[in-house]
Parts: sequence; structure tokens; C-alpha cells
Amino acid sequence: MTRHIYPPSALVGDYLRAIAGFVPAVAVLAIAPVGIVGGTMLGGFATLFAVFGVRTALRHCTSIEMTQRALRASGLLRASIRWNELDRMKLAYYSTRRDRRGGWMQLKLRAGWSTLRMDSRIEGFSQLVSASAAAAERRGLPLDPATSANLRALGVELHAASLPRRGIVTEGAE
Repeated sequence: MTRHIYPPSALVGDYLRAIAGFVPAVAVLAIAPVGIVGGTMLGGFATLFAVFGVRTALRHCTSIEMTQRALRASGLLRASIRWNELDRMKLAYYSTRRDRRGGWMQLKLRAGWSTLRMDSRIEGFSQLVSASAAAAERRGLPLDPATSANLRALGVELHAASLPRRGIVTEGAE
């Protein structure tokens, strides 16, 4: 079994962004008369940044345990995905720059009603992706071209001989 967490240093920026958006919006609402339109807009911004802060805190309190049979999230929001029940895998890259040099990846796994999402800031992300890709391959799950390309970018190799037979989409395949 391996245990994966989001290190506090990886989430500091998200906490700071949440505070930097929430505090000024609430301060303006509390200090200045802004009218109904301004109040609605500032209230919306405050709510948005508050939700972002709560989501960051939930991520901070979550740990992912990986075994040979399952992947489990423990913390305030719990979820479990058994590898032999995995029915969807998506690995997405979100760029922060036009040249695609900065950004992060997000792994989304689903088995029935259970869904787990984790981003590349979690410790051991590549290990989680490799295990997920192996499980997807064993299950014969089709992978979209973006997921396949992102797996290759991380150095995760799927067995090319088994891809067409199992329905996994590769670059250039029709």
C-alpha cells in the first residue's frame, strides 16, 4: 500500500489566492455602500473565492491510499475505486501559458458512482497515473487521444500490441 497526500507547500498558493480574493471583496462590502449591482457582484466574487478556499482545504485534508486492488480517498470526502471496476480514466493537461510550458495535470477516475480527481501536485502523481493506466488497460477501457498523449508525456507506456484489440485510441488511429 502507498499513501499519497498534497504537501502543504503545494497548496500555499491556492490558499493565498482564496484569501486575496475573499478578503477584499468582503471588506468592500462591509465598508462602502456599493448598491445592489455592486453588492451582487462582490458577493458573487466573495462566494467564489470562499468555495475555492474550502475546496483547497478539503484537498489538503484528503489522502489517497493505493493498493493492488483499489484506490481510496480518506478525509472529509471519501471515495473508493476498485481497479477491477474502473470504467473511465481521463488525464487532462491544463496549461497556464500559451507555449504550454506551465500548467498541471488532473487525473479523473470513475467506477460506477464513485469518482476520484487528483492533480499533479499530489505526492507520487506519476505512480498513481501508471497504476491507473495499467488498470484501464487490463479493463480494456478506451482512452481519448488527449489522455493517450498525456500518458506518453509522463512516460507511461501502454502495450501497443493490445491497444487496437482493447479499443484504446492512439494517436493517428481511426
